[in-house]
Amino acid sequence: MINEALLFLLDMLLQPFAAILLARFHLQWLRAPMRNPIGEFIMALTDFLVLRTRRFIPAARGLDNASLLLALLVEMFYLLGLLWVQGYPFHEFPLLGLLLLALVKLLKTSLYLLIGAVLVQAILSWISQYSQVSTLLNAVTARFLLPLQRVVPLLGNVDLSPMLLIILCQLIVIVPIGALEHIANGIL
Repeated sequence: MINEALLFLLDMLLQPFAAILLARFHLQWLRAPMRNPIGEFIMALTDFLVLRTRRFIPAARGLDNASLLLALLVEMFYLLGLLWVQGYPFHEFPLLGLLLLALVKLLKTSLYLLIGAVLVQAILSWISQYSQVSTLLNAVTARFLLPLQRVVPLLGNVDLSPMLLIILCQLIVIVPIGALEHIANGIL
């Protein structure tokens, strides 16, 4: 019963925080405008840690390395806690396996964040095209949707490129990332 409670806390606190730190990294990498409710929420939630870390880990080539490193560390702590709760025999510290598995999980989370942005953007296009969040979502998805929109024609004024992008992301999660995850679990 205590193990279930600890797993619940790990899943509800560390995993989402790693995803939020990763979202902050991606939003800054994609030059998304942060003056909207989602951007301001992410900044307010992560500033206390990211701003302190930036003193030691500066940005390079316009990438927010502090957010990315913090996302990796939080994901590693999550996986370490998960292994501990499940009774992993720590005869030696599985640093390489944890690092590889955390990287794979961050790749998977990145694809799920993209899928979520595409879905929310599609729903908002039906409800309200000019919401405060639409510019943020457009900045996130445009780089991935535009090449597909050049290839996939409109079908009766319906853009099928978001659906194709979601299918491609899911295939990437299933095949290459699934294989990497299997390799990383084997190293643990």
